[in-house]
Amino acid sequence: MSTRFQEIDWRPTPLGDISLRRRRDPASGEDVYEVKLGEEFLMSSLFTEGEIELARLGLAPLADTELDVAVGGLGLGYTAAAALDDPRVRTLTVIDALGEVIEWHRLGYVPLGDRLASDARCRLVEGDFFARVAEGAGLDPSEPGRRFHAILLDVDHSPRHVLHPRNAALYQPDGLRSLAQLLVPDGVFALWSNDPPDAEFEATLGEVFSTVRSHVVEFPNPLQGGSSTNTVYVAR
Repeated sequence: MSTRFQEIDWRPTPLGDISLRRRRDPASGEDVYEVKLGEEFLMSSLFTEGEIELARLGLAPLADTELDVAVGGLGLGYTAAAALDDPRVRTLTVIDALGEVIEWHRLGYVPLGDRLASDARCRLVEGDFFARVAEGAGLDPSEPGRRFHAILLDVDHSPRHVLHPRNAALYQPDGLRSLAQLLVPDGVFALWSNDPPDAEFEATLGEVFSTVRSHVVEFPNPLQGGSSTNTVYVAR
């Protein structure tokens, strides 16, 4: 039996103070894990459908072969875990800018931490996803220039609402071209967004990738009543 509210960890970071909290949901009686950056909520285990669909939709177009996958943004681990649920995934490289978040998983502070940390296919890497793409360093520190079958990204709220101004460059044609260089031929770039489908961004993706689809993911929202939506862009 958990307490009604607990701040599990709090750390100062270059991006601001980050905290991991657990609270009891009065409706379900279950524990809800939440991450805040400053006063802004980044993620909640109450809403995981979009993160799970990012992996499912991003991997769905790929051939039945062994897949090497990269994930930008670890968070509470739902995208990474959903990718590992796909038996085709041979390796999973998860990049997060905050070593504190990676440590939460390795210490078992979050529900999926033990699973990700113990899966031999999964490697958690501290690093700036956006800088590594822009500088051409690649997403695997041990193998510069390594290419992936899929790159799944869930860091910013959307291409228009970024956590740091420097991230915005990735969502422009030159940034997307740099990212595409890290994909195998016919590889997939999939992106989570909290905003509705953005026709202008779809057109930008279309300048770099051959096919672009936007998927609206609908899920119940018990906090507001009714339902909410996320968007998953899949570009190949």
